[in-house]
Amino acid sequence: MSLVDRAKNIILTPKTEWIVIAGEEANIAQIFRDYVFPLAMIPAVASLLGFGFIGRGIGASLRWGIAMGLIQFVSAFLGAYIGAFVADFLAPNFGSQKNLGKAVQLVAFSYTPAWIGGVFLLFPTLGILSTVASLYGLYLLYLGLPHMMKTPQDKVVTYLIAMIVAVIVIYFVISFVLSSVFLGIFGLSPISMIR
Repeated sequence: MSLVDRAKNIILTPKTEWIVIAGEEANIAQIFRDYVFPLAMIPAVASLLGFGFIGRGIGASLRWGIAMGLIQFVSAFLGAYIGAFVADFLAPNFGSQKNLGKAVQLVAFSYTPAWIGGVFLLFPTLGILSTVASLYGLYLLYLGLPHMMKTPQDKVVTYLIAMIVAVIVIYFVISFVLSSVFLGIFGLSPISMIR
């Protein structure tokens, strides 16, 4: 299935698309190469342009744009892989099947709205809409758990909550580390953005 068809189907008809995905072989390298990479480019390029050129009125510069684009891109990959690892690690605690490949499918395809919503980062003041798009991904995750991880229906909500808590903590650690590294490389500090 093409990237466009998969993204469209997972967003518009997720209940039936998870059934299709569950029947597919999980090729982790292929998912990252053919799905995560191109979709992760959306918020990365939008951040580069938004913080580097369009958002100059809020203190942006080309250095900010490059740093923010790199942060977005690397965090997309790390977030997808670590999120899948967390889902796989937690699976037995919720009567679910431990399968890293299926966990990668679950997380990567659930992140679709967040990556597509990353287009709002073209205009940094609209960045909150990217976060709103991410919330739909939580619903996709909820729908996908029974199909991908074989989670019993009565444990889906608690499994989802445990994943969300773990991923939020991991996200903040990743964001802090990546921001420190990439902003440091470009001689920037988060405080300079506020001024």
